[in-house]
Amino acid sequence: MSEALLSLSAQIAPAHAAVLVVDMQNDFCAAGGYIDRVIKRDLAACQQVAKPVNELVAAARATQVPVFWLRANYARDLIPEPMRAKLERQNIAETCCAPGSWGADWFAVAPGPGETVIEKHCYSGFMGTDLNVRLKALGIRTLVFCGVQTQVCVESTLRDAHSLGYYCVVPEDCVASHTLPAHAATLASVKFLFGEVSTLAELKAIWGGRG
Repeated sequence: MSEALLSLSAQIAPAHAAVLVVDMQNDFCAAGGYIDRVIKRDLAACQQVAKPVNELVAAARATQVPVFWLRANYARDLIPEPMRAKLERQNIAETCCAPGSWGADWFAVAPGPGETVIEKHCYSGFMGTDLNVRLKALGIRTLVFCGVQTQVCVESTLRDAHSLGYYCVVPEDCVASHTLPAHAATLASVKFLFGEVSTLAELKAIWGGRG
């Protein structure tokens, strides 16, 4: 049995931490993307989060913390039946993050050379992917989450990570949603049960001190 990691600094130690960037794609963040045109939600927070996400990624790279990228591909023949049924009940015919489309491209961020990109077909980055295998191969014990949407793909992936035994850390200024109350509710749930809620400044200070 491994020794429990009780402090934030112990949890995000570069030897066993990784950053997970969730769904920073045009369809979720950009004007003219799926959420903007089809769902018709305010994307301001999702656009503004790109800057702190890039800062977090840069800090991770400088400290040799691996960065993993989740990318949605919600083609109708790939998503789970309940997701498809929900879309059909709402009469939504358009595909979110269709492969090869502008909507599937990265929004104001980009993976670096050699960084792992995981394509997912549902809200959780662990379901139907090899993310867990890749993380275990590197000895990762803690995931630092950033990206969008806080209450959907970030939370779905985080809950699965927690159940799989990963420590979960969410810098609150590095995640965003088009629905602020749902964003806040997810952060409250993480703080209560599923992990640690921190800030970008806290993580940069810890990693900088270790550097």
